[in-house]
Amino acid sequence: MNHFINTKIRQASFLALALVAHSCFSQESPKVGVVLSGGGAKGLAHIGALKVIEEAGVKVDYIGGTSMGAIVGALYAAGYSATELDSIFRATDFNELIQDDVPRGAKTFYEKDDSERYALSLPFNGFKISFPQGISGGQRIYGELVRLLYHVKDIRDFNQLPIPFVCIATNVETGEEVVLDSGFLPEAITASGTFPSLFEPSEIDGDILIDGGVVNNYPIDEVKEMGANIIIGVDVQHGLVKRESLSSATGILLQINNYRTVRDMVEKREKTDIYIKPEIGDFSVIDFDYAAEIMEIGEKAAKARFDELVKVAREQATMDAKNFKGEVSDSLIINRLMIKGDTRYSRGYVKGKLRVDLGEKISFEKLQQGINNLAATGNFKALRYELAYNGLGTDLILKLKDDPTKMFIKMGAHYDDLYKSAALINLTRKGLFFQDDVASFDFILGDHIRYNLEYYVDKGAYWSFGINSSFTDFDQEIDYGLISSNFDVVDNPNIGQILLDVADFTNQLYLQTVLREEFAFRIGAEHKLLRYSTRTLTENAQMAEASFTPSSGDRTFFEDSNYFSAFGKLALDTYDDKYFPTEGLLFDGDFHVYLFSSDFNDNFKEFSIAKARMGTAFKLLPNTYFNLETEGGFKLGTSSVGSFDFVLGGFGNDFINNFIPFFGYDFLSLPGNSFVKAYGRLDIEIAPKNHILFTANVANVEDDLFRTGEWFSEPDFSGFGVGYGFESFLGPVQVYYSWSPQLDDSNVFFSVGFWF
Repeated sequence: MNHFINTKIRQASFLALALVAHSCFSQESPKVGVVLSGGGAKGLAHIGALKVIEEAGVKVDYIGGTSMGAIVGALYAAGYSATELDSIFRATDFNELIQDDVPRGAKTFYEKDDSERYALSLPFNGFKISFPQGISGGQRIYGELVRLLYHVKDIRDFNQLPIPFVCIATNVETGEEVVLDSGFLPEAITASGTFPSLFEPSEIDGDILIDGGVVNNYPIDEVKEMGANIIIGVDVQHGLVKRESLSSATGILLQINNYRTVRDMVEKREKTDIYIKPEIGDFSVIDFDYAAEIMEIGEKAAKARFDELVKVAREQATMDAKNFKGEVSDSLIINRLMIKGDTRYSRGYVKGKLRVDLGEKISFEKLQQGINNLAATGNFKALRYELAYNGLGTDLILKLKDDPTKMFIKMGAHYDDLYKSAALINLTRKGLFFQDDVASFDFILGDHIRYNLEYYVDKGAYWSFGINSSFTDFDQEIDYGLISSNFDVVDNPNIGQILLDVADFTNQLYLQTVLREEFAFRIGAEHKLLRYSTRTLTENAQMAEASFTPSSGDRTFFEDSNYFSAFGKLALDTYDDKYFPTEGLLFDGDFHVYLFSSDFNDNFKEFSIAKARMGTAFKLLPNTYFNLETEGGFKLGTSSVGSFDFVLGGFGNDFINNFIPFFGYDFLSLPGNSFVKAYGRLDIEIAPKNHILFTANVANVEDDLFRTGEWFSEPDFSGFGVGYGFESFLGPVQVYYSWSPQLDDSNVFFSVGFWF
């Protein structure tokens, strides 16, 4: 009996000792939670602070964040070390990601033209102008996060990440806090960082979410609930500022948002065991260009608490280093495409735009290009996707939602030395007759009234259908000798310069097929009413003693004919920018057969015009690029019609008919029914969007150049230009000083805004 009692006493004593030891062990092994606040670009200071936390030997057991704190925290929780994050964020161009510009290579030819014409585009529903929900859709940021977090794509419970993680978003309809601790990680942290007015809201499980900083910018309570009993907090929030700093809409929005967060932080700071507050008041939420400086300030602030961090590390039960598993993936294999959401576009349409080969290894860059192809259409309001392992490979789950906006009003402004000042108003309607069509009407006011009407049914690689109608008008002082050489008029030496009015009314019907977004073949029929006229001769008839017959009142017509033709066009365009290309190839070939004419000058015979332009752009040195192009054209047939001859001179883009830019000479200076030209431009980007330009071109131009073999001789004409270019919100601003060794005069050319 005594033996039994003694045994029970020993067991009870052992259990008590075990409980005491466990209690002591628990007290000596705290669970450390890290809280990272929101703050936009200032949140990069979190990375510097995390580097010091690692250096002190602290093992992070839980991590939570809001907005930029959620992004940094999620990457850290997924296995990236602070040093790895430092490298990733230093190499990231945040301004490019935030602007969310779809790469030019992802756009069809129609979409390229559309994006390079208008400075402003606004929804126009019910004949009411509205404004977008945000400057950026956040598509490119989302794609980058999917790539960086690919290795944890199948972890849907954030407690199962290498470090358990939580982030905060705000339900924009109710104003309630939304705790995100499960789901697709890139989607969750994108929602948490959706800053109002800068990014369009995110949608998760039917809820419309925006930046969590609106309701909880420092989720300390949520991290404590995960099990943390020691909190290390990094606070990069903006305090309330004086009126002098409230000079922008973004600044006012931040001030309004900070009313609550500043008040809340009084209590939350008291709950924080080690509070790290980087001194970054001189930086704004969009100062991503100062990433290195901000990270260094975060590191400096954490080092000021280094001794406290070391003490926490010593109290932890284990000093094992964090098992980092962060891995940037370069490729993947997609075995299955799944499309979810509310969309009226067919699977074939979506798959055709993605251009992703199922079952084959592809790069993340190729996947992102496919997503960009879909984004470039503008047909989808929400374009999010998930990647998930299906047992054999990866599922690509596209979550699409059609953009309900089908009508837009677009605007632009432009000035150049040929068309002078112009303001453009455009009305665009998608889905006018078919789900894949778009109708667009440009009305251009200014020194010359013009219009451009386009209707296009986009079937991609299948035959698409289009209708174009345009009217163009301009006038230019030219040498009368150019008129007398091209038209049947008296060559009078008493006539020097005349003001030539050019009016062009063109209508086209065409079929087009596109290979990817870079190669297109078009065939069609064209009607053109072409008028060349002047008032100069009428006003000075007696002085000039010219022999002419005015066609109408006070105007002399040199050409007033309708022409009917068939045409073919072959185009390849991989330039990354139309105006300042840094890489890519270009080919633009055009062949017109003129079959009929109303024959104003009574000299029409069937003839053809062929022309082609090809070029390349490449990088020479850092921020230094070279653009090399050559082009030529010729006339086939014995017709004496000179209205479609090539005329070189001036500076610009998108000239009508066969007017060709040529530095060193004024507009419409060098005529001939055939020409060859070579062009080179050195582009030095002295600062972002600022270019110093050095240009040279040479040419031969005359009648029957290829038949006589003169096209291969030493160039007869040359010209040079030195200029400055700036990429403004209106489009490119360019100014050139231009000269030619063959002339005594020089020219200064100006261009402001997109050409149209």
